Amino acid sequence: MSGKAKKRVRAAKPKARQFSVLPQLEPGAPSDLDLMQAIQAEDADALSQLYDRYNGILKALILRVVHNEAEADDLLQEIFMEIWNHAKNFSAKKGKPLGWMVTLARRRAIDGLRKKQAYARAEQRLQNETEQQPDAWVHYATAEEIMLGDTRVLIRKVINRLPPAQQQAIDLAFFRGMSQREIAAKTNTPLGTVKTRLELGLKKIYDGLKELRDEL
Repeated sequence: MSGKAKKRVRAAKPKARQFSVLPQLEPGAPSDLDLMQAIQAEDADALSQLYDRYNGILKALILRVVHNEAEADDLLQEIFMEIWNHAKNFSAKKGKPLGWMVTLARRRAIDGLRKKQAYARAEQRLQNETEQQPDAWVHYATAEEIMLGDTRVLIRKVINRLPPAQQQAIDLAFFRGMSQREIAAKTNTPLGTVKTRLELGLKKIYDGLKELRDEL
């Protein structure tokens, strides 16, 4: 997505409306199809107009799934970025622009909910895992102390395989007890990026633990 298009969506974000009634177009206003064709031609202003027209409907749909205002706002922005990036996939022969956008929004909202639930389960498992270990593990045990338990050895091996950014996020979240917002502030990283790093890191940890245990 171009920087200009991103700015259009971000600038429009505070205007998000909380209703799901189809908007009444003013005489001479471009149709939804006109706007989609303009977006396919990389017209960022068309994306902004489409956002102003339908953000309320799409956000209402998202809220029915995620039940969280802040998460709904984030997903709404992501959906319009997806509309911009994948506008070429829209075909008037297959349906109307609003139907296509509703499908995107529903899928993105459900995926977001599933990721949140999976992350919560993974977070709880990792916390349970570490809480069962001696305090030395939680508070930066020495290499000799870590080697005392097979589980701790496996966890350390897997964590060491993570990309540095994911290692840092896991370390700050689970071994220093920082919230996602605190991590974002400390590392000067967008909150969404922190969430993604934790999600990816946790998935790799549990996949890696399974692989290593299968080898033993």
